[in-house]
Amino acid sequence: MEKKNVTTLTMIHLLGFQIAHNLTFFIFCLLFIIYCVIICGNLLIITLVSYSKTLHSPMYFFLSQLSLSDILLATDILPNTLHAVLMKETIISFSECITQFYFLSVSGTLECLLLTVMCYDRYLAICKPLHYNLTMNFQFCCKMVIACWVSSASIALIHTSTMSQLKFCGLNIIDHFFCDLDPILKLSCSDTTIVQLEVTLLSSLLVVIPFFIIIVSYVYILITIFKMSSITSRQKVFSTCSSHLTVVCIYYGTLVFVYLIPRSGESWNITKFLSLLYTVATPLMNPIIYSLRNRDLNKAIDEIINHCLHLICCK
Repeated sequence: MEKKNVTTLTMIHLLGFQIAHNLTFFIFCLLFIIYCVIICGNLLIITLVSYSKTLHSPMYFFLSQLSLSDILLATDILPNTLHAVLMKETIISFSECITQFYFLSVSGTLECLLLTVMCYDRYLAICKPLHYNLTMNFQFCCKMVIACWVSSASIALIHTSTMSQLKFCGLNIIDHFFCDLDPILKLSCSDTTIVQLEVTLLSSLLVVIPFFIIIVSYVYILITIFKMSSITSRQKVFSTCSSHLTVVCIYYGTLVFVYLIPRSGESWNITKFLSLLYTVATPLMNPIIYSLRNRDLNKAIDEIINHCLHLICCK
């Protein structure tokens, strides 16, 4: 690849996964199936929440927004990844690379905020049941969701605006399957200290603090659960939180593995694999976890299937 010492970069080469030729078709099919499952699974949740009156509650409203965020994340990453698998590399413009990073930042931040809002919803429902209906009304839920989307879009815009002001004149090669923060900064011939400091501060604000709020909320939830005298009530209340808690553990666990644990001397192939955890595995697992562990969603699916069968039989 050509090294550009003076000229500003205009094209980026994403190397993708360096896999054996005989595995190319298998990996492509696997990722394509995963992408289809992610889209269909999350669209199913959005459709169920919109269709079924039994799911017209704050918890499922926030869940539908989480599914929308997962669709955004998967669509931002996987189409280019599929192209890179087939072609061994993919060439995109620098503006497309920055745009991909922007939507990656939006979906990542949005996921953190929505998981926090969902946790607050569970906290009120379990620990403050008398105030729940008064606090968690439709207007409040809409305001919370709008605040999450606006905050995510604004923070991501700050990241990308600051990054776009850097000078990029190094090798135009990114040994990754998408445009992440560190690979992009490695292309810069400017001082990236301000960008890294900005990202660290904003990440602390929108990732660490929400995670802390989730932990504290679940401490209060667990205390409330253990105070319940009925074992049946304990199991019922805990079952309403188990899906959300599982998703939180998967999502934040992958972020810790990818960004917080030092991996000196680690190959880029392992870094790519770890990145798959939150860009692909998390959007894939969210609808599966909620659909398998939630009776209301399963009941809504049965209602839709029976309704469709009834329409077919009538014809």
